[in-house]
Amino acid sequence: MSVLTWPSSLPRPLRSGYQAQNADPRLRKQADAGPPGFRRRYSSVARGLSLSVVLSRSEKAQFDRFYEQDARHGSLPFWMPDPVTDGWPMLTESGAYVLTESGQPILLSKQLLCLFGDEPPVETIQGMSFTIGFSVWVMP
Repeated sequence: MSVLTWPSSLPRPLRSGYQAQNADPRLRKQADAGPPGFRRRYSSVARGLSLSVVLSRSEKAQFDRFYEQDARHGSLPFWMPDPVTDGWPMLTESGAYVLTESGQPILLSKQLLCLFGDEPPVETIQGMSFTIGFSVWVMP
């Protein structure tokens, strides 16, 4: 069985709704006195991302079909473009674009293996567009 791929026809997630946080792999040890201590409980740490996208009616239908049918209500993993890296221009240390011989910026590419997060997607409607908020776990 092959792993699903995020629909390429859906727009890039909004920057305003982006949040990232690593899962906490530590196990807390309570000391008799003083500050608590920690030890690692596991070594492979997933990373949680909170994302939102603004979709037209037809794009919402694509998202719903991907979530409900393809990913079986979020229970199957899928490959998704990294919203922080994929499609962004490569920069030099000074912040200048790295260009091809023809003067076009070189774009970065990165895919993440994800699972939908703990809560199902949440949608709001404004005018003729839908804002879908959802979270994913990025597999280590």
